[in-house]
Amino acid sequence: MASIRDRVKQLVPTQVTSRVRESLVDYGVRTSDRRPLPDFLIIGTKRGGTTSLWNYLIQHPLVPRLFPAWNTKSSHYFEENWGRGEAWYRSHFPTQRQRETLENRHGGPVRVGEAAPLYMFHPLAAQRVAALMPQVKLIVLLRDPVERAYSHWKERRTNGVEPLDFAAALAAEPERTAGERERLIAEPEYFSEAYDWYTYRARGRYLEHLEPWLTHFDRAQLLFLPSEDLYRDARATYRRTLDFLGLPAHDLPDFKVYNDRRSAPLEPALRAELTQYYRPYNEALRQRLGLRLDWPDQVA
Repeated sequence: MASIRDRVKQLVPTQVTSRVRESLVDYGVRTSDRRPLPDFLIIGTKRGGTTSLWNYLIQHPLVPRLFPAWNTKSSHYFEENWGRGEAWYRSHFPTQRQRETLENRHGGPVRVGEAAPLYMFHPLAAQRVAALMPQVKLIVLLRDPVERAYSHWKERRTNGVEPLDFAAALAAEPERTAGERERLIAEPEYFSEAYDWYTYRARGRYLEHLEPWLTHFDRAQLLFLPSEDLYRDARATYRRTLDFLGLPAHDLPDFKVYNDRRSAPLEPALRAELTQYYRPYNEALRQRLGLRLDWPDQVA
């Protein structure tokens, strides 16, 4: 049995780490008035390449990471942490002095952002973002919704929160998520895990989730990127994103794929059913946005 001294030795690093983390978070909030709001948001879609694009962007010398360093790509402020307030949100971003230091060092404009795929899907996020940051630039990755749904299910399965097979999960989705969207609207500080985790089919009806963003923001503020373009030619998509953000060219040595989940192919009958289901939604999206979306739902 471990001695009391051994137990203390085991606890001390954890306690120190916890205190350091709390201190950094507190420092970020206390200095929030010196921390400008972000210049851009990657708002979706889940399982559409947002993690990869984010990691490419933060390799640019003029795109700093979030603060503190353990924050990966998002504060989740506009969906999960709305009740924490603006000072808490600002605490995640670099100070004006840090921005100026980077600009002087690299001779270009700094662009600060975050990537949160649930923002596009949350019913109140667009109006919240518009009220706080009406000039922000928005990046939207759109993936074939059939592949997106299947990939979403694989992620939930891997994370241990999805006991059902894909067909059963699709069938259970209406019951699992019933009333959650309405509750999110009625209770502004409520966060729904079910609405995030189990909305496999619903998230692929992209246009209904994009309409609030198109209402609140000028079209020039939105960049729509087919995920398939990112997968086929990450370098070209990265350059297009830099142009949209007004950043100087910066080449990367490689374009590693993040969060890739390989598995058996989707069962053909289920693929056919989902393809048929999404066809009218995809066509409406193409017409509304004027986009070429090379997905297999199009009728020849």
